[in-house]
Amino acid sequence: MKKYDICCIGHITLDKIVTPKHTVHMPGGTSFYFAHGIANLSPENFLLVTALAQSEMQAVDDIRHKGIDVKVLPSRRSVYFENSYGEDQNNRTQRVLAKADPFSIEGLKDVEAGIFHLGTLLADDFPVDVIRYLASKGIVSVDAQGYLREVRGENVFPVDWPEKREALRYITLLKANEHESEVLTGEKDPYKAARILADWGVKEVLLTLGSNGSLIFSDGKFHEIPAFEAREVVDATGCGDTYMTGFLYMRNKGASYEEAGRFAAAMCTIKLGASGPFSADEKKVLEIVNAPCLA
Repeated sequence: MKKYDICCIGHITLDKIVTPKHTVHMPGGTSFYFAHGIANLSPENFLLVTALAQSEMQAVDDIRHKGIDVKVLPSRRSVYFENSYGEDQNNRTQRVLAKADPFSIEGLKDVEAGIFHLGTLLADDFPVDVIRYLASKGIVSVDAQGYLREVRGENVFPVDWPEKREALRYITLLKANEHESEVLTGEKDPYKAARILADWGVKEVLLTLGSNGSLIFSDGKFHEIPAFEAREVVDATGCGDTYMTGFLYMRNKGASYEEAGRFAAAMCTIKLGASGPFSADEKKVLEIVNAPCLA
């Protein structure tokens, strides 16, 4: 059984993206943006595990065509999101028009990796027993966003994560934005929120702060990562997933927190300039990393 360096697990979604400039229908979800991003960096030793309806298999075929290994678990339906943005791309409203089946231990028994990145979209995607099981096999990285989304009818509402104290004991790296970290901890101050999350067991806390950059907290030390100036802001959908792609890619290569964070921030700057996933290469990212940035 092959053991991969990084395995991203999450649903590929159907996305309707509404911005002041246009409306786009396309695949989406953490797993989609992560897989396409890593395909433009280094697809070797990366595995995508997803679950979607047969009608959306074209999205999987496209990813495989880029050299990515993909394991598909059956699902009666695919997740269908509607993301609406105003002029401020840091804020969005969401509707969920359909849900897919959650992930289970049984479906992941033959998956081996050094790092498992769980791209949660909705609160029941990954039960705590799945997190605990994967933590017994490798490092677990989690995007908190899905655990903080409750679907009522078709509308999405922010909620706390009832099982967070149990789950965070098994999570090495937790990624959240400033709104999500406040919901989790009750703290508006990202520095205080990061310390609380670390006290609950997370070894590496990564908080994305939109145009204000990002903050990494590990081993009692903060690492402040500035944002890079974007030439044009077209679509922020998938930016957090793109950040995690770059961050885990660089950390797996042995990069420091600052190096990995700056690389990830540069990937986000490129991603902001177009709808769809990150499509540049490592050389382009490094050109931005080595240019002046905004604090």
